[in-house]
Amino acid sequence: METIIGIDFGTTNSEVTLFEGGRPITLSNQCGESIIPSVVYIDEDGEIYIGQAAKNVAVLHADRTIKSVKRELGLRNHYRINHRDYSPEQIASFIIGSLKQIAEDYVGHSIQKAVITVPAYFDDRKRQAIKRAAYLTGLDVARLLNEPTAAALAYELNSEESSLILVYDLGGGTFDVSIIQSMKNVFQVLATNGDTHLGGDDFDRKIAQVLIERFYEETGINLEDDRLAVQKVFEGAERTKIGLSDKRVVHVEIPFIAADDHGPYHLSARITRVEFEELITGYLEKSIRLTTRALKDAGLKPDDIDKVILVGGSTRIPAVREALEGLFNRSVKEEGSPDEVVAHGAAIQGAILSRRVNNIALVDVTPLGLGVENDGDLMVTMVPRNTILPTCVQTLFTTVSDYQKSATIHVLQGERPKASDNISLGSFHLGGISPVKRGKPRIEVCFEINVEGIVHISAKDLDTGNNQAISLEGNRKISDEEVERALTEARVSELDDLHVKRKVLR
Repeated sequence: METIIGIDFGTTNSEVTLFEGGRPITLSNQCGESIIPSVVYIDEDGEIYIGQAAKNVAVLHADRTIKSVKRELGLRNHYRINHRDYSPEQIASFIIGSLKQIAEDYVGHSIQKAVITVPAYFDDRKRQAIKRAAYLTGLDVARLLNEPTAAALAYELNSEESSLILVYDLGGGTFDVSIIQSMKNVFQVLATNGDTHLGGDDFDRKIAQVLIERFYEETGINLEDDRLAVQKVFEGAERTKIGLSDKRVVHVEIPFIAADDHGPYHLSARITRVEFEELITGYLEKSIRLTTRALKDAGLKPDDIDKVILVGGSTRIPAVREALEGLFNRSVKEEGSPDEVVAHGAAIQGAILSRRVNNIALVDVTPLGLGVENDGDLMVTMVPRNTILPTCVQTLFTTVSDYQKSATIHVLQGERPKASDNISLGSFHLGGISPVKRGKPRIEVCFEINVEGIVHISAKDLDTGNNQAISLEGNRKISDEEVERALTEARVSELDDLHVKRKVLR
């Protein structure tokens, strides 16, 4: 049987796993570390350091250290280091490659295939970017697996009970919530929701802002002008966040953070858990709104959920659990390791694909609606959100002008009725249309989405047989703000959208 490893490529940390002896195990590097920081450092000679070794020098070499690259995948940003540009995919490949090496050292032979987990709310560009990053390491991605689905698979493997599971996944950079029906090793995702820009990194940023502001008030020195100082503050903020999960008060001490003609300055501050909770209240409330929306989409109430699974290191924050307990009106406890459960699910999926494990079925869904732009800046949704995968949808369109010989198919992703309010995934040109009166040509547009959530789109003139297709990798940068807008504006603009829909129906 071929070896298919599981990889959880995280914003903050990453893990590599293998299914062995009837269970998933997390593999360790030569230093005995199983949870690898998703940090890359490139020295002056071009030598690449990964994980804790990179994190250890981040303060001294902030200009050559890269963190949280997962948030940049699918964008056209580049990192400039040693007069050379690195794409987010290249940086991600360094991390994935190190995980691949850990697995190869363990099994004693080369590995060609992996199951890699992704946030359920990753769009097509980000999913393609993960596959490109893996390809750069020589890995074939046997399956992209949504992180909440992986967590449910790990927790419920071989369970004889049928249950409704809510997976609340709050990691370093992303948030996902999924409702999953588990029925004796059949896992069906009923609904999913989330935000690709909500996680522990945002909590760190809130604390860092407070520390920088207090230091400025005390000294008149703006630390934001010093990249090295900012790096030190962010590391102090992360330690503060972690410490406040166990303590009510954390004292932050960063010596020699700055200097002027009067000499060196030290940052000394006191952060309480109450202060921290106030800083992140908006993020937590948003996660609860998204959780409530997922329940609504699944046609369920909080009382219908049999089990709440916590995933991601940020779920260790007491305020997170208190918010969930307020929603479900019951105690929410940690089961197993929230840091490793997603990676374990990836290993199990790898075992399924390599036939080491049998009789398990996964049924996932689309996180966002997909469609095309129609005349008048309107989006025609062809694949509604939470559609079961894989799926293939075909819809007939026609021309809007007499003797029109071509058409542009503009592909969109989102939940708003106006095309301009959604994310543009790309467009392609269909020529050779029969030059007849408008409304006569029959143009068939087909959306195909596989089990990984990868989208393939084609258009065909049924009268002439001319056809064209698109690969949704595109060349336009999609900002985090656009992703955020797609996930939130559909909720805050429901009244305006209703007016738009009514105008369409008239």
